[in-house]
Amino acid sequence: MTFTNFIKRPVLSTVISILIVILGLIGLLTLPIEQYPDVAPPTVSEESINGVENMDYMESTASNDGSASITIYFRQGVNADMCAVNVQNRISQAQSQLPAEVTRVGVTVNKRQSSQVIMYALVSPDGRYDDQFITNYNEINVVPALKRIAGVGDVMSPGMKTYSMRIWLKPDKMKQYGLMPSDISTALSEQNIEAAPGSFGQESKMAFEYVKNIILTSDLTGQTLKLKDVADVELGGLSYTVSMRNNNMPSVMGMVQQIAGSNANEIATAVKAELEEQAKSFPPGLTYDVNYDVTDFLYASIHEVVFTLVFTLVLVFLVVYLFLQDFRSTLIPLIAVPVSLIGTFLFLNLFGFSVNLLTLSALLLAIAIVVDDAIVVVEAVHAKLDLGYKSALTASIDAMNEISGAIISITLVMASVFIPVSFMGGVSGTFYREFGITMAISIFISALNAL
Repeated sequence: MTFTNFIKRPVLSTVISILIVILGLIGLLTLPIEQYPDVAPPTVSEESINGVENMDYMESTASNDGSASITIYFRQGVNADMCAVNVQNRISQAQSQLPAEVTRVGVTVNKRQSSQVIMYALVSPDGRYDDQFITNYNEINVVPALKRIAGVGDVMSPGMKTYSMRIWLKPDKMKQYGLMPSDISTALSEQNIEAAPGSFGQESKMAFEYVKNIILTSDLTGQTLKLKDVADVELGGLSYTVSMRNNNMPSVMGMVQQIAGSNANEIATAVKAELEEQAKSFPPGLTYDVNYDVTDFLYASIHEVVFTLVFTLVLVFLVVYLFLQDFRSTLIPLIAVPVSLIGTFLFLNLFGFSVNLLTLSALLLAIAIVVDDAIVVVEAVHAKLDLGYKSALTASIDAMNEISGAIISITLVMASVFIPVSFMGGVSGTFYREFGITMAISIFISALNAL
């Protein structure tokens, strides 16, 4: 089909434009919404590793309580599942070399991003529960439910204060009986066992008496030295390094982290829905607050970009009308712009991009570019009519025979500016790729629209 014959079929041209808009709307509705593109490298956090395949760099921390953590950052684009598998294999190789205390406690491997999607707090507004109870309730009931949400990598809480048996040694009594902390550890390992005897002693006020009556030493006369003689034994917290309060009331904070490549918007929505569901079974006097939600800033930013998008579109309409002085002619580029922008979302979906600040900013910049082709066409037809053409169809055919080559060439030139940056690698390349391809696609659709 020749170009002249093509533009003689306005119904076909209209159908193509409508089809582009429909497919673009479908792409827009199915695209994930994020603040920025997925540029964060996959990370695996664990507690004993040194080097693994495709690793970019690593960070390690150690505390004076005997715990250590190493976070491995992998190269951009590496499969996060394979990263976790490789780390687990390395741990298995080193397991036999770890101290018995470490293997007894365990080495954990978590696949997660370092940034938080949601930060929530369980709070006791009337103060009837202390932070130990709230922390324990959170770890038993809330955290497992949140971890089951698709895309959630981990739910962390600073200062683990879950219930634990605490043995507070008395230095003066220890010195009096000539004991060292290692003597207590030995007695505990020999006489204290973990078992599952059902509800034995559950209703008794002496449920922990067995722990307190662990025998440390004994002599031939029958005199014994028990653990309770040199220490206070109580049900306390696993850690006392952090005490959390929300509006000066006892609380615990949970930080929800996502897996690389997951949709932050979907995770935040699912987490808030799960928290609302969990709140239905909270004990009386326990509530929750969402202290941080990454989607708040995301939607505020998108709202500003969309507002600027609409405002720019209005300005373009006013400027075009000011120069053409014809409403019908102004309507053509005004319709061409939304077709180009909405149609771009279809290809963003096909390329696996998302609706984020970069793609929206590219569309914002594209308004001034995609409107040019339609304006050139309208002005060329107006010029023919001013020369005395009586038929708008004939004026359009002659005008397009003259400028169609120019429209195609300028489209290719503009595309050559943005497409090459899509081949850049690394984090910077990810930013440039989404911006450049979005611009190039909108320009191509604009040229098709104008032709």
